[in-house]
Amino acid sequence: MKLAFVYAGQGSQKVGMGKDFYAEFPAFANIFDHAPVDFDLKTMCFEGPEEQLSQTRYTQPCMVAFAVGATDLLYQEGIRPQAAAGLSLGEYSALYAAGVFSRETAISTVAFRGRAMEEAAAGLECGMTAVLGLERDNLLAACEKGSELGVVQICNYNCPGQLVIGGEKEAVDRAGELARALGAKRCMPLKVSGPFHTRLMRPAGDALAAHFRTLNFSPMSIPVYFNCEGGPMEPGDTIPALLERQVQSSVYWEDTIRRMEADGIDTVVEIGPGKALSGFFKKTAPAIKTCHIETVADFRGVVSALKGEAA
Repeated sequence: MKLAFVYAGQGSQKVGMGKDFYAEFPAFANIFDHAPVDFDLKTMCFEGPEEQLSQTRYTQPCMVAFAVGATDLLYQEGIRPQAAAGLSLGEYSALYAAGVFSRETAISTVAFRGRAMEEAAAGLECGMTAVLGLERDNLLAACEKGSELGVVQICNYNCPGQLVIGGEKEAVDRAGELARALGAKRCMPLKVSGPFHTRLMRPAGDALAAHFRTLNFSPMSIPVYFNCEGGPMEPGDTIPALLERQVQSSVYWEDTIRRMEADGIDTVVEIGPGKALSGFFKKTAPAIKTCHIETVADFRGVVSALKGEAA
């Protein structure tokens, strides 16, 4: 078995996430009780309200705190991956799993990132739209034409037949119309607070670059597959530079999955609310086994299954 941990991104958050872990595991509770943030993370996760939990500045540290706690519990059970990856925000959790960040640094850094992204989006009339059933080249052509009205780019290459575009609302809406004319099955506007993973996030990238100069990045203990590369780090890359790029460039998740498969990854544990990433794996590389951890019951089932395979 060649195992990878993968981490959900923003949009997967749910009110109540982590509540059963908090009640069951003191080490998990300690992370939530002492999170280095300027709000009550435990109350935000467990009680919401959903509208506030979904604000970028709150979503990001809440999601990473959950991921850090679940990862620690897996490590305590002796379950360690051979690689890790995360969708957008989840990349920071993957880097925690690889030993790059301490738990405090991981949570405080994404809290900073969430604020920087909100500030970059302030005052912009923006949008993001999921485009289903269209090839990359056709959607790139639609974006190029839509760019006559403003910024619009492909933000996420999630899996075959599922792409996301984002940018300035008028341009995004026009690109969506063109995508339908080119054969897209559906174009679904998403509820988001910013044009994430587009060049409109450059101010957030600049803020992160300055912040990263204050941090210590430890060497990776396992390979991490980076969003903006669609695979492991290339020669000459640095983690801070990749994370600065990531916030303002496309997420190549389908490419990441295909690279994992080529590298022999055969089992994936998705950590975080929902099963979106597992769905992307099933559509892209169905031979890879997937399981997910959202609840304590999930956690116990995954631990039992993985230890059984290793026996």
